[in-house]
Amino acid sequence: LPALCAMKLHLDNNANTNIITGYGEDHVLINKVRHEGNLLVTAGEVVGGWASGGFDALSADDFEAVRALGVEIVLIGTGRRQRFPAPVLLRPLIDARIGFEAMDLAAACRTYNILVGEGRSVAAALLFDPPR
Repeated sequence: LPALCAMKLHLDNNANTNIITGYGEDHVLINKVRHEGNLLVTAGEVVGGWASGGFDALSADDFEAVRALGVEIVLIGTGRRQRFPAPVLLRPLIDARIGFEAMDLAAACRTYNILVGEGRSVAAALLFDPPR
């Protein structure tokens, strides 16, 4: 019988990859650097000032900016709770055949880290709720 060989599996921790290292109701930490306000995150880019009006003011132009990132999958973090943008607003993603999923902010952060760790072409579009 052939001998079995062992293979060690580990996460390739590329210093140039944006990883979400923490989050709260009003911020995320990307590679341990705090970011506040709505933003887009990809493995190689952080874009602040996205969707400045928040969830209730989302527009097709906001999703056009997401489309321009050139990713295959978009995770839409909708704040404290899962909400769904109007389908008409998502037309730029649909037309570009970009997959998307809406989830609460915490789930979007966790899922982004898993997918980026797998080397997937993913963006997190993160929205924060206004202060209570």
